Amino acid sequence: MQPSTARVCYDKAQRVIRKLHFNIHMARILILFAHPAFEKSRVHKSLVKHVPRGDGITFHDLYEAYPDYDIDVDREQALLLNHDIIIFQHPFYWYSCPAIMKQWLDLVLEHGWAYGRGGTQLAGKYVLNAITAGGREEVYQESGYNRFTIRQLLAPFDQTAHLCKMIYLPPFVVHDTHRMDAASIERFGEQYQQMLIALKDNNVTLASADQGKYINEIIPSTKALKL
Repeated sequence: MQPSTARVCYDKAQRVIRKLHFNIHMARILILFAHPAFEKSRVHKSLVKHVPRGDGITFHDLYEAYPDYDIDVDREQALLLNHDIIIFQHPFYWYSCPAIMKQWLDLVLEHGWAYGRGGTQLAGKYVLNAITAGGREEVYQESGYNRFTIRQLLAPFDQTAHLCKMIYLPPFVVHDTHRMDAASIERFGEQYQQMLIALKDNNVTLASADQGKYINEIIPSTKALKL
């Protein structure tokens, strides 16, 4: 069935609005971080260390904020409203995210607020995952050990974004973390920093980014690692 003329016009209008929105000011980025064993993670320590401090980027550690898992829904919704790009940063535990992030999704993205009738509060915002995986890139293929690609395994996040009328971008991915040396960990930290700065300063063409496998591939920097 072909989409109605009204729907096509609405979609075009939303794309124009989003383009104008990001052209008139720096994007505000919210990093929702969840790692239940952060003290043991060499790679996430490097990523967090390289998060730029200052205006435009908010780093929010869910386990630190809610050690008892008692999530303040009003606070979290206010944070979402005050940012343009949402990044879920987490280890790729069992092809998904840590428990508190799933609880955050279950509680914060309320019907009538984030989706459903009247649920348009997040419409037009961008969202992506920033994840680490112990396996090499080649094992995340349809013909590989894990049978699915990273993008396929992240489909629940993609569909969640779609339901909330958000735009889901390709993930930032660090593979093979268990065997990574210190220099490589530092380089990925630098690349993560470059990505955040590029997104904040509107130096990433988000329409082009949407076509890539990983957002790592289109970061505008000569220092960026090629995956």
